[in-house]
Amino acid sequence: MDVEKVFHMKGGTGETSYFNNSSLQKSVAEKMKDITLEAIKQMYVTLRPKSLGIADLGCSSGSNALLYIKRLVGAVEKATQSVEQAAPEFRVCLNDLPTNDFSTVFQALPDLYQELKKGRNIDEAPSVYVAAYPGSFYGRLFPENSLHFVYSFSSLHWLSRVPPGIYDKQGVSLNRKSIYITKNSPAQVCEAYAQQFRQDFSLFLNCRSQEVVRGGGMVLLLTGRSSPDFYCKDNIFPWELLYQSFSILVAQGKVEEEKVDSYDVHYYGPSREEIEDEVRKEGSFKLDRGEVLKKETDCTSSGVAVAKTVRAVQESMLSNHFGEAILDELFDEYGRLLDQEMAKEAVTFIDIALILTKL
Repeated sequence: MDVEKVFHMKGGTGETSYFNNSSLQKSVAEKMKDITLEAIKQMYVTLRPKSLGIADLGCSSGSNALLYIKRLVGAVEKATQSVEQAAPEFRVCLNDLPTNDFSTVFQALPDLYQELKKGRNIDEAPSVYVAAYPGSFYGRLFPENSLHFVYSFSSLHWLSRVPPGIYDKQGVSLNRKSIYITKNSPAQVCEAYAQQFRQDFSLFLNCRSQEVVRGGGMVLLLTGRSSPDFYCKDNIFPWELLYQSFSILVAQGKVEEEKVDSYDVHYYGPSREEIEDEVRKEGSFKLDRGEVLKKETDCTSSGVAVAKTVRAVQESMLSNHFGEAILDELFDEYGRLLDQEMAKEAVTFIDIALILTKL
């Protein structure tokens, strides 16, 4: 089966931000594809390794992971022609949490290998070795100096934990009537979220600095916000509506209000300035490029699609806290509220793309 066709049939969080199968999401995916392929070609021409280590952090269980392997192999093979060098072997490390279903990806590997052999003699096919490395990327995952290129799409805005600073000494949330930062959130809550992101992102960079060789590269894409203002609409909008969805179920007697008040998301949408400042402070990587990518909804955009994407990431945490029984009704309400809001005015969602080189 053609890997390109598999990609379009199956979802996966590797390139998914908010809009599955929409022109908005595809425009960001195409932009990131171009950025990523150009970055790995430049890295290869500079380092020319005989054995090239690649890591996909947050690969999920869809077929995007295999599509990107195919694309990266093709990009490097083109780069070898410009330097008149034989193609390297490819060591591809797929990473996600231990609960991820890696078997789905591995079952499709024969299709990938078949695709890579098309139109070639047997001895001309690239050597590609794929392995899974389950675990949190807020810690070491790979041997020292084993990687040349790392990429992670739509994962780093998920924090390692809910910031402990949003709770008082009795463990009660200071962010009542909210599940994330809102206009009603006290400054202490905003700073707690920002501090947790700084700690997590610095740890991520430090761990990768030990695993990536000097001159190696990283391409990262994460959801962020358009300005340093914590309360800007593109940062708080989706979460305010999710809280409103909970409030509807509370009013209907389907969820306890205390349960909602004790739930907070482990998400943070940083500004570009915050990200770039943390890269400079940590000091292991040089920022080659930082770009804000905006997605603005239009009349063809679906709130249901946004709701499905949020559910895909939040479902396990929500079911653990509230139980599974309310989830369908919760996200039906959420999709309805999103549709109403997006019909009134265009809503902008922000992604931030980074290209980094190991110093």
